[in-house]
Amino acid sequence: MSLSTAEKIFLCVALIDFGSIFVWIGIALHLSYTKMDLMLAHLKNCPAVMIRAPFKDGGPSGRLFVQGAIMGLMTTPRLYLRDGGASAEDLKNFPADLKRKLIILHRTGWVLLLVMCGLAAVAEFDLV
Repeated sequence: MSLSTAEKIFLCVALIDFGSIFVWIGIALHLSYTKMDLMLAHLKNCPAVMIRAPFKDGGPSGRLFVQGAIMGLMTTPRLYLRDGGASAEDLKNFPADLKRKLIILHRTGWVLLLVMCGLAAVAEFDLV
């Protein structure tokens, strides 16, 4: 059985995306295990994060859950400031390099998820 050019491209994109998701999870876990205490120390007045902080002791999934809340706060701070879930002073004092890493990680995760959904749609509708 021979693959067409479209099927080869589909396979390559799928493998690259799937591998990238594993790399993304590894980077997210590394960041959550090495910087979680620093992140929580800088966001101690943010109820949206501190209400989830006890989950950091729940293993890798708990740490990713807390980190997801922090990434959401860093990506859309106006949403949290408006409803009182964040402190403007805490956001201002948060380390800029760590904030940039979290935002990039958050956006990269969304891109990888959208590519995977696009691949699923292409496979579902037999476009390859």
